[in-house]
Amino acid sequence: MPSQAVIRHALSAQRAGSCDAAGWVGVAGSDSCGDRLQVELAVRDGWVAQARYRGHACVHATAAAALVCELAEGRQVLDAACIGESDLEQALEPEPGHQECLALAVDALHVALASALVNGSLPPVAGRAVVAMSGGVDSAVALLKSVEQGLDPVGVTLRLWIDPAAPDAGRACCSADSVRAARSACHALGVPHVSLDLREAFRLAVVEPFVAGYAEGATPNPCIRCNGGFRLSELVGFADRIGAGPVLTGHYARRVERDGHILLATGHDPVKDQSYMLSQVPEVVLRRLQFPLGEQYKTTTRAQARAADLEAAGRRESQEICFVGGGDHRAFLEAHGGAGARGEVVDEDGAMLGRHEGLHRFTPGQRRGIGVASSSPLFVLRNEPASGRVVVGPRERLATTTVRVEPAELRVEVNRVQAKLRYRSPAVWASVREEGGGLVLELDEPAYGVAPGQAAVLYDGDAVVGSGVISR
Repeated sequence: MPSQAVIRHALSAQRAGSCDAAGWVGVAGSDSCGDRLQVELAVRDGWVAQARYRGHACVHATAAAALVCELAEGRQVLDAACIGESDLEQALEPEPGHQECLALAVDALHVALASALVNGSLPPVAGRAVVAMSGGVDSAVALLKSVEQGLDPVGVTLRLWIDPAAPDAGRACCSADSVRAARSACHALGVPHVSLDLREAFRLAVVEPFVAGYAEGATPNPCIRCNGGFRLSELVGFADRIGAGPVLTGHYARRVERDGHILLATGHDPVKDQSYMLSQVPEVVLRRLQFPLGEQYKTTTRAQARAADLEAAGRRESQEICFVGGGDHRAFLEAHGGAGARGEVVDEDGAMLGRHEGLHRFTPGQRRGIGVASSSPLFVLRNEPASGRVVVGPRERLATTTVRVEPAELRVEVNRVQAKLRYRSPAVWASVREEGGGLVLELDEPAYGVAPGQAAVLYDGDAVVGSGVISR
């Protein structure tokens, strides 16, 4: 039997319908039960002047929608972004098993609030900061540190595109489940939370180039493209719209100043260092970023989360390619038009050793899964997109001492660097020179398995002084 509070709010028609003037709309639905809710907000000068709801939903979801409108009306937009499931549970005392109904109403409210904030602007406020929230332990501790520093944080989560057929979409750092986890982490500390729906923009900016790169025989790194040219730039742009200054993230990286430039630097924890993935963040964005975890180890972060009794303390790590959602990237490419040409597996003399089902299944340096028998180990030496051939041979034939990087950027004048040519590979000493709009690296010792499409990140000490895409 629903509580009296649920029945009272569900039957109240005071905030049912639409706003008197056109407002910002948020829609949320549940595939499991078929409930659909819409929340509409009229916002004036940063305040929620009017809040209304409509929907086709059960009594609990209807009551929750009525209550979120009641709670939001008359509050500043960012203050309304502090409304969460716990506020509804306390007021409605729902029957067990109806938490999803309450979360649905909160989802609809927050979609409407995000629309209002994205399309409006708030005046600058001293101390206001944006904290990037993924729903995991790193961002939760970064948020905690921002509160302890006396900042006025706003948690922001980016809802990004995930393969609808993904086997474990909830594991991704940008899934609907992660959005709710991030929102809960913010509200537990009394911090407003905003989720920005950038699914289509992300698909165009990151997913499509990833698919196209593999189809052309390259091995692109979507995480570098996401961080370098999309995610963090979007967060800084949103910070500007809400009058915030710094943007804090849970990355294990640091900033250093050199020759008047702000450069990215390695995180203190060598296992979790994320400077490679952040290497292409523009300096104009980097100047706005803060990395509160950069000076500590991951074990310290977990301990701080447990000490603060944060819900995210034991949350598992997300997988590397978020939009694949726990699936195999090769199957994803095949389903989305990124399968490379089928063809022959040949040795360096052109003798056919077998056939393969697509270039996207191979990358230079690969040993397993080649599909041909040999008396000695064979490695993928290169892909040939024009012919569809995969050339294989012994490991020593992978060795290269010259690497072309284009497009590329050298941020400070330097002749000698340590070049990291894959995320998990050790850096190698190299001489670097600018040539023809790109960079040429002359390696002190051979590198094996250098793959076009991967990133080359150049370090001088602990500072990232250049980066680009390996072209050959």
